[in-house]
Amino acid sequence: MHELAITQSMFDLVMEQARKAGAKRVGKVNLVIGEMTGVVGDCVQFYFNFISRGTLAEGATLSFMMVPPKAQCQRCDKLFELKEFDWACPFCGSNSLQIVAGKELFVDSIEVE
Repeated sequence: MHELAITQSMFDLVMEQARKAGAKRVGKVNLVIGEMTGVVGDCVQFYFNFISRGTLAEGATLSFMMVPPKAQCQRCDKLFELKEFDWACPFCGSNSLQIVAGKELFVDSIEVE
């Protein structure tokens, strides 16, 4: 259900930027979502379609770029993609990791007419 609040915030941002640009219509919204956020694209799309009715953004397409979780080992400094149940460095076995990708959640761009 947190997708509703996220979608509302994203919609508010899109509408604010569309108004500033003097847009007549929002055609496409490009989103970046890290897989670790737990945000489900289909839910965002559903809520966006509902929230945008009767606005400049009605009928806009949402595009999702999903970012896989990545970490950097604090021992050997290597970067690697995290697996769901294996949070050890595949190079040296250390569990001392820093998450460097996968928690993103932002509007990358908005295409307007």
